[in-house]
Amino acid sequence: MDLPVDEWKSYLLQKWSLLPKSIQVSISTAETLSDIFLHSSSLLQSEDEMFLKRLSRDYLVAKDPDAPLFYREEGNKKFQDKDYMGAIVLYSKGVSHSRPNTEDISLCYANRSAALFHLGQYETCLQDIIRAQTHGYPERLKPKMMLRKAECLVTLGRLQEASQTISDLESNLAAKPTLAASQFKIIQKTLCRLKMKVQEKENLTETSPAAPTKAFENMDLREKNEQISSATSSVNLCSDPLKGRYLIATKDILPGELLVREDAFVSVLNPGEMPPLHYGLDSKWDTRVTNGDLYCHRCLKRALATVPCDGCSYAKYCSQECMQQAWDLYHSIECSLGGLLLTLGVFCHIALRSTLLARFEDVGKVIRKLRGDISNKDICLPESKNLVQTFSDDLGGESEKNDKTVETPIPGCDINGKYENNYNAVFNLLPHTEKHSPEHKFLCALSVSALCRQLEAASLQTLTTGSKPSQPKAAVAPALCQELHIWGVAMLRHMLQLQCNAQAITTIQQTGSKENIITNSKQVRLATGIFPVVSLLNHSCSPNTSVSFISTVATVRASEQIGKGQEILHCYEQAIQLLLGCRYDAESFLPVEHSVVGEIEDDLAQAYAALEDWQKSAAHLQKSLQVVEVRHGPSSVEMGHELFKLAQIFFNGFAIPEALNTIQKAEKILLMHYGPGNDEIQELQKMKSCLLDLPPIPVGPSA
Repeated sequence: MDLPVDEWKSYLLQKWSLLPKSIQVSISTAETLSDIFLHSSSLLQSEDEMFLKRLSRDYLVAKDPDAPLFYREEGNKKFQDKDYMGAIVLYSKGVSHSRPNTEDISLCYANRSAALFHLGQYETCLQDIIRAQTHGYPERLKPKMMLRKAECLVTLGRLQEASQTISDLESNLAAKPTLAASQFKIIQKTLCRLKMKVQEKENLTETSPAAPTKAFENMDLREKNEQISSATSSVNLCSDPLKGRYLIATKDILPGELLVREDAFVSVLNPGEMPPLHYGLDSKWDTRVTNGDLYCHRCLKRALATVPCDGCSYAKYCSQECMQQAWDLYHSIECSLGGLLLTLGVFCHIALRSTLLARFEDVGKVIRKLRGDISNKDICLPESKNLVQTFSDDLGGESEKNDKTVETPIPGCDINGKYENNYNAVFNLLPHTEKHSPEHKFLCALSVSALCRQLEAASLQTLTTGSKPSQPKAAVAPALCQELHIWGVAMLRHMLQLQCNAQAITTIQQTGSKENIITNSKQVRLATGIFPVVSLLNHSCSPNTSVSFISTVATVRASEQIGKGQEILHCYEQAIQLLLGCRYDAESFLPVEHSVVGEIEDDLAQAYAALEDWQKSAAHLQKSLQVVEVRHGPSSVEMGHELFKLAQIFFNGFAIPEALNTIQKAEKILLMHYGPGNDEIQELQKMKSCLLDLPPIPVGPSA
């Protein structure tokens, strides 16, 4: 979810509606992001923070000492059914809830190694065996795991290590003959078989197969662009007062030609759309599988056996190295804020992570730039010349000595005119402040303010209690704390930027069960990221490029021939382009009331809703409604469901009169079919309560 959860949005929308008109006008007409942030943050009350805290508690991101046993037992059930992939996910959840250097985590790692072994993932199995040993795997259980280790080493052809493992196991068995006779006999038999395998393999002359080439990872950009990092020399950066920055072809480009290969400046894994589990249920531990269980939270690579953060149960990584890098760069601060960040949404999380990464470029220069831009009255205007001022402090040069402003021809470029993948480029992406509704700016500003309050509280706690390496805490960097109001304005800017500059990082996932003969695949949204160079491409419903992703890397290729001097364009949501083409074709041979026409309009509504273009989403959904009414009748249950969706779109877009009218229609139809206990009816009543300025309906557990 990009924006905060619906309960927080509803709460703040009501708070906005109750503000005096003068304050609404002050925020609506504020000339700078600093004014918007300061006006809004001054309105954040302790009861608002308590409400947000209650919502955050629904996300169980802390480690629970009772959870590992539950997940291990659930994993064992999957293992017995030979659903080894399912078992691995559950064992991984057990690992995530375990504290380091405990029997719980060592048992979960050991059990996971057994499932990996049955899937033929021998290298990964060995890694888990080492992890189990590192965390203190019980001596009484080691023989079986050591046999598994020897089996892996023999299969992988690592014969010297296999022989040593077999020898160590034989010595241990001789020194501590505590096993039952039946177990001892099985182990001895297995050891004999393994020693024979080692001997057979040693007698064979084997040639190791050549390692497969990783074409994508080793692929270099040919003729690198001297002006734009991550781009080829086939493109050039231009700027226009009306259209802003854009890329053009410097030569004739052929279809399939690589134009940009860029690693995200920042990316945040999409947690998925499943609602959180609430306290008080029979089982508070979640066995559902999300992308957060399957992919590394830093590099976004598919991870069969994840390594968890030592401080929380949410963040998981593909390796110890990725975990440590994430901790050093940002997760040491994010760790204790996991539930809050999930409540405030991916955009707020990216805004925080962007400012945390900015600290590593040059904090002094970054803060001086932020101070300058915050005081700049033209900050809300597109392509303002004052925004073009780069991190000129401490750069030297005659212009600085003469107290003259150093300007670059294009925003985001450095003093030498180079556009790089760095915070300067990210900061100069346009927030289009004047195009956002006052309610949306208020929502973003209050959300960032609440986050800043928590960062300040975490900093004070760290200063008063200290922090030991073995007990990770959110240790907010001094540079961030001292200028928290400035970073707050920066985070608000990033939240507004993301509305039109965020990139949905996608991947292909297989669907269908293992019993199916035919396996389908679908493109799913894995994460959201900021790519400063890719963001230079303007949108078109007739793009001439295609964008694909591998992990955190975006690749832009020409999808058709592009002539020299022609603009490089891409579509922000490929589904929209395809659906518009389908609709054009359908209109030529299908009647307007045909069900397929309605489905296309409904899909377009969903695609625009994903981009949070509520106006276009509502327009397409209203066309879908016309088809539903013709085919099913104005009082049909199908009509009620569609009206419910339309009410949500109007509500999210702050179209209050339209939302109230649609809610009334949907409620009337659904009550007739379901009665008052229906979930959709309750949701409609919550929205109506908020829009009519009634007291907020309590959501989640009490304090």
